[in-house]
Amino acid sequence: FSENADGKYISPFHDIPLFAASKEVLFNMIVEVPRWTNAKMEIATEEPLNPIKQDTKKGKLRYVANIFPHKGYIWNYGALPQTWEDPNHRDIFTGCCGDNDPIDVCEIGSKVRSSGEIVQVKVLGVLALVDEGETDWKIIAIGVDDPDAQKIHGKEDIADVKKHKPGYLEATLDWFQLYKIPDGKPENHFAFSGEFKDKDFAVEIIKSTHEYWKALIHKKADGGDIKCTNVLVSGSPFCCSEEDARAIVQSAPVPATGDSLPPEVDSWYFFPK
Repeated sequence: FSENADGKYISPFHDIPLFAASKEVLFNMIVEVPRWTNAKMEIATEEPLNPIKQDTKKGKLRYVANIFPHKGYIWNYGALPQTWEDPNHRDIFTGCCGDNDPIDVCEIGSKVRSSGEIVQVKVLGVLALVDEGETDWKIIAIGVDDPDAQKIHGKEDIADVKKHKPGYLEATLDWFQLYKIPDGKPENHFAFSGEFKDKDFAVEIIKSTHEYWKALIHKKADGGDIKCTNVLVSGSPFCCSEEDARAIVQSAPVPATGDSLPPEVDSWYFFPK
């Protein structure tokens, strides 16, 4: 479970502001998966206060495969709070509905971050992934405290990534295209023929998902099984007291001690280019 600076339990999905306080347009990112790791950690959208936990499928903990030459996730992977890809909304660019989650972020800085860390990021661009028929935007961003952040600036941010981190965007496209094949699923596809759209386009996508989240948190959209319990969103019918939040945390099952990694997590998969 997440706590804020005052030691209060909060929802990382709903209670952390999307926009970071700054003169330039920066966003708060919640890190779910540190770079080079394999465990599929994510905000549990269907649990009260939305703790970050490892996803499971058929009772087994989920890991992403290593697809040569990559090791686990190749960026710090996470989400932008107070955003929601509405599954009832058909995207005009992809022709597919949203994936029912906060919008995803690939943070490409040089630091390996920690799960649960909140990082102020500068948005650089976006990739439009179509994952099993759902729209799943992937925001490309960099932590403002990263040494490379000052090199990547201006309207040509996404072009600057190619200049200062050659091969990284191509590897990102490759990773998202292939990462589900070891699970027996087909390749993923992309809108715009896999072209990364620029910063301005990305910011507009983020703003639209923020509006969908606002509708969700104020009960103006059907969130299905999503839990909207929050502590800090004024005017939200789902807002609860600090005492209620503490009770939610105290009544949650004790986290299981981690098992050792299954040996297949270290396997490497090779696919023809």
